[in-house]
Amino acid sequence: MVDRSLSARSLELLLGDWRGRGSAYEALADRIRLLIVDGRIPVETRLPAERDLADRLGVSRTTVAAAYRRLRELDHLHSVRGSGSVARLPGAPAILPAAFESEYLDFSKAAPPALPWLSDLARRAAEDLPAHLGDSGYDPIGIPPLRQAIADRYAQRGLPTSPDQIMVTIGAQHAIALVSRAVLGRGDRALIEMPTYPHAYEALRGAGARLVGSPVVPHPAGGAGTAAAIDADREEAAGLVQSIRHSNPAIAYLMPDFQNPTGRTMSRESRARVLDAAARQGTVVMADETIAELDIDRSEAFPPMAADGPAVLIGSVGKTIWGGIRVGWIRADRPLIRRLLAVRAPGDLGTPVLEQLIVARALERMDDVIALRREQLRAGRELVERRVAELLPEWRVPHVDGGIVTWIGLGAPVSSQLVLAARQEGLIVTAGPRFGVDGAFERFLRVPICQSPEATDAAVQALARAWRSLGGVPLGEPDPELLASVV
Repeated sequence: MVDRSLSARSLELLLGDWRGRGSAYEALADRIRLLIVDGRIPVETRLPAERDLADRLGVSRTTVAAAYRRLRELDHLHSVRGSGSVARLPGAPAILPAAFESEYLDFSKAAPPALPWLSDLARRAAEDLPAHLGDSGYDPIGIPPLRQAIADRYAQRGLPTSPDQIMVTIGAQHAIALVSRAVLGRGDRALIEMPTYPHAYEALRGAGARLVGSPVVPHPAGGAGTAAAIDADREEAAGLVQSIRHSNPAIAYLMPDFQNPTGRTMSRESRARVLDAAARQGTVVMADETIAELDIDRSEAFPPMAADGPAVLIGSVGKTIWGGIRVGWIRADRPLIRRLLAVRAPGDLGTPVLEQLIVARALERMDDVIALRREQLRAGRELVERRVAELLPEWRVPHVDGGIVTWIGLGAPVSSQLVLAARQEGLIVTAGPRFGVDGAFERFLRVPICQSPEATDAAVQALARAWRSLGGVPLGEPDPELLASVV
């Protein structure tokens, strides 16, 4: 049953600059298809009526009708009596998303493979389980050994923490959603970086927030410490401070370390400025630190953001141990932890105990985990830089000093077209606009550096073939958005 609909205005915002070099109806169909494929238009969502969309886009109804017809031919739309045109994925039941075929290489997820010793950790955790079988097993706050281990890890990183400041969650996404629901009222403003992690702004929207964006400058090519990097960092902090003062947001979602997707790290000076402005305004800063420890060769060590001022911290093991272990956490003051418990109860009854025991065991060897990931990321970064330089010399790859992705400048606003072409080459990758809320970032492509060397090399080769299938795109005049990433 269709219970979601998309207005013509909302679809126009998602489409962004959709017009390409070919026919208008093909360009419109391609862009809507991308929005369905990457989840920005959920399956079973009713699209606007042809006349409404045509009026909104300033095109003929014939153009929209032809685009919809093309999408039906591709099995991305289907008709429901009385409900119009409804989004779907090819080969899937109308209400369920289709699993990607095995021959596809999926680079839409920036996550490393599981730790090689994860099976051993799981066996040892199972041996710990009998000590926890005496109660109901419903655990909304986290088992004491894991909360203590997380608190100890924060202390090792320079932020004294007690276990009663920790809530264990079902991954970082769950943590972000819980904090959003605890802090936000419907219609409150939420400050986000632009671009940013898509599932975070979706969680904020789901809690009723009105989003306010503040630009993030992509990681400069010269790396941290250069004059360009210092200037960019100060400019970004000034923008965040101004946004906090002018929009008075209830919450600010930030990624201070190796921001996804740009890879930039915020200096400690800038963190303190932003946290001070937020405290004065009464804004709760939610710092996503799920990849904060994944530095490759950053010039200095950074403690958790809360060491520089009041902040709620989000962590998880999805990017360090394995995404299949659904354990994350929130570090906050005790009154907020109590509010989070109240917010959590209607939605879930706790984090699985066995998975918590696995993570508790893993944290005992966290230094080994980080050392392994550092070498994997170093190899991935170097491979992406080298292969892109060989196969796609028109592109600009910033030299990130940590994190799991790089934010590549394409030189032209063709990210969505490239992503669709890449699917024809067996590669699933996420277009730049997915990381914004207004159709921006068509000149960028996020590429993970955390997957296996074989997969990474195959992905870059697929991107090169897709680029050639588009005929390549001349750089033309220098673009300010691109130049910001390579200064």
